[in-house]
Amino acid sequence: MEKRKSAVALGLFDGIHLGHRAVLNLAIEQEKNGYIPYVFTFNPAMASKKSKGEYGYIYNHIDKYHMLYDSGFKSHIVSVSFDEICSLSGEEFVENILIGELNAGVVCCGDSFRFGENASCGVHELREFGEKYGFEVCIAGNVVYDGEIVSSTAIRNMLLEGDTVRAGKFLGEPYTIRGEVVHGAELGRTIGFPTINQVFSKGQLVPKYGVYASRVKIDGRYYGGMTDIGKKPTVDYKGTPLAETHIIDFSGDLYGKKVYTEILEFVRPEQKFDSVDKLKQQIAQDMEKIKYILI
Repeated sequence: MEKRKSAVALGLFDGIHLGHRAVLNLAIEQEKNGYIPYVFTFNPAMASKKSKGEYGYIYNHIDKYHMLYDSGFKSHIVSVSFDEICSLSGEEFVENILIGELNAGVVCCGDSFRFGENASCGVHELREFGEKYGFEVCIAGNVVYDGEIVSSTAIRNMLLEGDTVRAGKFLGEPYTIRGEVVHGAELGRTIGFPTINQVFSKGQLVPKYGVYASRVKIDGRYYGGMTDIGKKPTVDYKGTPLAETHIIDFSGDLYGKKVYTEILEFVRPEQKFDSVDKLKQQIAQDMEKIKYILI
């Protein structure tokens, strides 16, 4: 029996934004034609390699895997490090990976996708290889939102500027911190605002330091939240940046539990206060603003 061919979505997919979803949907739509939808992607650390270290990736590889799984690809996700294939020529990539490993009958990508050593090949070459090796090429054009092309670079800039509202529109859902709750300094509970702490992965982009209105998903239920992203300068915190969230109307032990914190709207930048009392006063003011935003 001949092995079923696949419809392969190609891309970095480090943010899985509206443009990425267009590519992914092209592959999923091929299922009705008898193809198995596959994703071929790269470890998110490639985002840093592409930018020569200027920026980090939006979501880590674990989060990306779960998001792709939820998008309809189930177990058909192939993720490799850039170092594994960077020396392959364009034709070697097609012959060894797309044909040899994935048995591609359809290949889907965005019109800016590059492949092969030194990114020497693009859509034109992919179509030529398709004619030679017998696969169809489907290209997703740019997705434009409110006059701007949706891209990971644009989303990174929005996050760095604290514009999580617009970033969420480009992503198609709120920018979300997905991670286990870890132990912190536990200062929050001493001043009446107990918090949970979630750390960013090494190399991951950290949004603009400051306070945000947020929404927290715990066991399928949503709660309003106040999230502080940064290094807590008032208490001279010397660790890596983290997201510290006070969950409104919630009590319970969440240590070690995976929590989804959706970052909705920027409230104010991070600042250092002269005393913990002044910090406490500011937090109370922030909370009033956040409750209004969450209405």
